[in-house]
Amino acid sequence: MKNNYRKLKFSILLQTVLVTALTVLVGGVLLKFVIDGIYNDSFARTFVDVLVFLNINEKTAVHLYWQLIGDNKTFFMIVGYLILFALFFYVALSQMTKYLDQIDHGIENIISESTDPIHLITELKPIEIRLNEIKATLKRQELEATEGEKKKNDLVLFLAHDLKTPLTSIINYVDLIKKEPTESETMREYIEVLDRQSNRLKKLIEDLMEASKASTGNLPVNPEVCDATVVLTQIVGEFSEKAEANQLEMVVECPQPPVEIYVDGRHLWRIIDNLMGNICKYAQPGTRVYITLEKFHGMVIMTFRNISKDRLKMTSEELFGRFVRGDSSRNTEGHGLGLSIAKSLTELMHGNLAVQMDGDLFKVILSFEEYQEDKKQ
Repeated sequence: MKNNYRKLKFSILLQTVLVTALTVLVGGVLLKFVIDGIYNDSFARTFVDVLVFLNINEKTAVHLYWQLIGDNKTFFMIVGYLILFALFFYVALSQMTKYLDQIDHGIENIISESTDPIHLITELKPIEIRLNEIKATLKRQELEATEGEKKKNDLVLFLAHDLKTPLTSIINYVDLIKKEPTESETMREYIEVLDRQSNRLKKLIEDLMEASKASTGNLPVNPEVCDATVVLTQIVGEFSEKAEANQLEMVVECPQPPVEIYVDGRHLWRIIDNLMGNICKYAQPGTRVYITLEKFHGMVIMTFRNISKDRLKMTSEELFGRFVRGDSSRNTEGHGLGLSIAKSLTELMHGNLAVQMDGDLFKVILSFEEYQEDKKQ
């Protein structure tokens, strides 16, 4: 829809006419009462006296005055009027920039996601309408995206629930078969494969359900005061044997306890467990893994550093996607949900989880606000 901005055009035209009229009026007053009046004789006399002082003949000085100034009065008038017009127009432009300020205010309203409608001055009514339409469109698209994400997660949850029921039966029957005596070595191998893969599938379904719930905020959070030093050292200790089996040397640096944060201990345990699990799977054997805990400006920061076994061909943002794995093959037992779950759980507890990559150096930074006795998160 085309807008003619009639009121805006009229306002700008009116200001231009006023500037022109003011220029003519002020210029005329200066010309009549100042230039041709008060200062005319004085200025000419002064000009001549200065030239005489510089040893120029008085007659010559008078001739120079008329040649340079007196006979060029029209030129100086035009220049003066242009200077006046520029000054007044500059002042008028300062008034006109309020339109840009109004538009900037409307854009800021959209960016800040304010619920208040955009209101501009009368001259900018067409722009006000368009900005409100844009705001409504963005809001509608945001709601549609949220609803689409919710439907997708609901579908995942329903499918996971439907898969979990027959899978439970399969696991139970595999357990019963394992208890039955069999002399066939091949049959025992088949049963072991069934047992291992069915449990792996069970773990995948459980993780998928948790990832869907965490990303939509449907997981309950029961915050409590936790000592980050204790939690971190305990979990890292549990992975010491697995790290040694993968030829990894753990280097842990933690301050003396307590280093308190206000989080759900169960979720924090799962986050660190996922990070440590990824390290054991994807770190280069024969290297050191550095895990540090520190306090910095009211934040408790846990940093996990390791050298990646495989070359990473994706960005840190892509690594947080579901089913994205840190290796290029499918021969490990990971399913690419670890980082996604860890990030969702961290955000659920108002923390931050970031990934930094520098060549083969892989670093995960987990941070929470330090617990203050008089301020619970």
